[in-house]
Parts: sequence; C-alpha cells; structure tokens
Amino acid sequence: MASAVFLRAAVALTGRFPALAGIDLIAAPGEILVLEGPNGAGKTSVLRACAGLLSITGGEAMVLGHDLRRHPSSVRRHVGMLGHAAALYDELSVVENVRFAVRASGAGVDGIDGALDRLGLAGRLRRTAVGRLSAGQRRRVALAVLVARRPALWLLDEPHAALDAEARALLGDVVTEAVSGGATVLLASHEPQASLPLADRVVSLAGGRVVGERSLSRAPAVMTPAVMTPAVVAPGVVAPGVVVPGVVAPGVVVPGVVADTKPAIPPFVVGDVHVA
Repeated sequence: MASAVFLRAAVALTGRFPALAGIDLIAAPGEILVLEGPNGAGKTSVLRACAGLLSITGGEAMVLGHDLRRHPSSVRRHVGMLGHAAALYDELSVVENVRFAVRASGAGVDGIDGALDRLGLAGRLRRTAVGRLSAGQRRRVALAVLVARRPALWLLDEPHAALDAEARALLGDVVTEAVSGGATVLLASHEPQASLPLADRVVSLAGGRVVGERSLSRAPAVMTPAVMTPAVVAPGVVAPGVVVPGVVAPGVVVPGVVADTKPAIPPFVVGDVHVA
C-alpha cells in the first residue's frame, strides 16, 4: 500500500532559510503521527509542505499520490489544515462560515449538520455570529469544517490550543473517528499529555530534520458528548476569550497580515492564516 505521506531528503526554503533540510518522513494510511520538537524545529513547515503551501525545492515529496515538487496545488482539495488562527469571518454565523469553507473546498454540504452537532455547535450557537464566540468556540467551528469536509489527510497544528478539558477530549474522539473512516493525521504539538494518547508514532524534529521516532499504542477512544454553553456578551462588555473583530489576540503573530483585514480562506485550509 502506498504511503499517505512520503518525504525523502525533502528540502523547503523560507527565503534563504532551510525550513526543511533534507527531511525523511513516512506516514502510512490511517496512521496518527505526532510531530514534536522545539520552536523552529520544522513541525509547522512539514504540515504546510504537505498542504501544498510550502514549495519543495529538493528531494522527493509525495502526499496522497500527488507529487508536491511538480504539482503542489493538486493535493489541496484532499487535505485539511487546522492552524494556529481560525480563518473565519466574524460577521457570518457559525453555520454560514462552515458552509462557505466547505463549498469553497469543493466538498458536498451534506455533512455540515452532523459536523455541527458533533462539535456541540447546534441550536442557538449555529446561528451566532463567529465574532461573538470565545477562542475555544472558534476553534470548534474550524474543526467542524474538517469534520464536514472529511479530507483524506488531516494536518493539525497545535489543535489543543484554547480548548478546555472537555473540548480536548472531544477533539481526541473526532480525530480517532476520522482515522476509523480512513483518514491519516499529522499532528504538531507542544503538549505531549494531550497529543501522545492519540499517537501511533511520535517523530522528533530539529533543524528541519527527523532526529528520532518511537512507536506508541494508541489509547482507546472514549466517546465524549458535545455540550457547549452559548456565548453571552453583555452590551459594551467584552468577556474573557471573546474575539472582537479587528483585534488580533495576544500571542497571535500573522506576518504580512493587517489585523482588520478579512482572512482569505483557501479551499484546502481551515484555520491557517500565518506564514510561519
């Protein structure tokens, strides 16, 4: 069986800097692969390369049978990436954001209602403007797009960020369900306590190369019901964690993007507007 991800001596540059410096990496179909390493190790670069967002300039790079050196854009319809910042439109409702992203990717809309229910975004929340949601709720909206699209390859960059304990458990269930349905998952994380129970293998990166790996026994999934409390925003009061349109949250770096600029949502990217 062909690998879902196959990188051999792959090189990718950011300017003149080698973000990937001859990396060798293989992910089998249906595998959950966790990428670990310090900042600058190349974790996000691996995900962006697999999404066709970072050009491979040397070596070999095949993702889902697509040659990333020759036709990097051809893989985009088949992958879904959840990045640091959710590329959502504040003035649109939850369901409108999900429907827009799913249609833009070319996927069918039949899975939207089920995805919203699974992520605890039903009822009043589905009609709530995304600008009124907390950071954790926005994260759920971005994840709902992935669930509705059902991509063959999930690329998750720090997916547990901004999620409470209940939402983290739900994320684990959703990822496991996706793999049961045939998907492959690459997950970059600084939080081993959250990511390692999901992993089949852990790959350590440094300097844009693989420096070690180990196999793990994935913990059995425990189905977690999705329950969410609707956002409550008093007039004139900004509650903790509520995203205000035009304001970039502390710690979110978006090079080349002005805070009040509406993010473009490429068909294959759910929540990645950074260029790290």
